[in-house]
This record gives sequence, C-alpha cells and structure tokens, in this order.
Amino acid sequence: MHTREDAWRLVRANTSGQSLRHHMLAVEAGMRAYAARWGEDQELWGIAGLIHDFDYEGHPDLSSNGHPVVGAGLLRQQGWPEEVVRAVLAHAGEYTGVRPETRMEKALVAVDELTGFLTAVALVRPSKDIRDVREVSSVRKKWKDRAFAAAVSRAEIEYACQELGVDLWSEHVPLVLAAMQAIAGELGLDGRAAEP
Repeated sequence: MHTREDAWRLVRANTSGQSLRHHMLAVEAGMRAYAARWGEDQELWGIAGLIHDFDYEGHPDLSSNGHPVVGAGLLRQQGWPEEVVRAVLAHAGEYTGVRPETRMEKALVAVDELTGFLTAVALVRPSKDIRDVREVSSVRKKWKDRAFAAAVSRAEIEYACQELGVDLWSEHVPLVLAAMQAIAGELGLDGRAAEP
C-alpha cells in the first residue's frame, strides 16, 4: 500500500509551483475531514485529494492525452489503488468519461473547486489569513459576486454538493473551511503573505 509520504513525494517530483502544491494540500485536508465525518479511511481519501492534480503542471491540457488521464496512467503503472485512480479520473469526468459514483469521488469533486474559492476569499483579506474568515456569511457574500473568483464554477460546486447529499452553506463550506484553517501555515494562508 502506498503511503501519504509516497503521495507527497509524487506531488513534489511532478509539481514545482507552490500555489498548485498548496491547492493539493487544501484538497487533501478537505477530503480527510469528509472521511473523518463519515467514518471512512482518512489516509485513502487524503491521498486521493493530495495527488488528484499531480500531473497538471506537466500536462495542463484537459483532454484524453492530458490531465488527469496521463496521471491516472502513471498511478496505475506504479500500483496505486484503483479507487484512487478512479477518483482522479472522476474529478474531471467531463474530459475522462469517468463520472463520480462513490462517495469519495463525489467528495473530491465538491472539495476541489471550493478550496480555490476559499483561498481567494482569504487572499483578498488584508491579513491574508484564512483563519480570519470566521463567518460563512462572508464567503457567501463573495459567492454572490460573480466577478469574484470568476474562474471557479459555482454551479459545479452546487451540483457536487447535491450529488454528495450535503448542504453547501450549513455543511460543505464550514467543513472545508475548518479543514483549511487547521493547516493555514502549510497553505501559505497564515498571514505571511501580508508581511512587507
């Protein structure tokens, strides 16, 4: 069985960009939080979140010859569990044809996009500290502003929450936000970015 250390090694070997590494760590945190909530395997869910974009930097084209198909092929060659490989493929189902079916796959889709939005919410604060995002209402206010973090597909997050059977505002946002706040330092969202 591959470990979290193996997953992090894979990420570091294939991703040099700090923001993409931070994104994968954020998704890992959200996935672990969901696994804990539902009594699932936190290590397995965390690994799926951590490596879901490991091939993106080298293969940024979302296609049958790019991300995440290339990454899934490498994972299979290296003997990663098929449920992790499927989750990686399912997080971009519109390109891979693999639709999210399991709870883990659906959680990955829901968590993936939201972490980017929450990062943006933290970075527009003067403190640049995600721990200062204390109210879900402040996230919701930014959500309603379609010009804010316009690249984030709100419809995809809403649909993923529906598929997962969780409420966006009372369950999903608070859970993922708390998970990211718990590792603010690792994500570079602990206020250091605000220092002169």
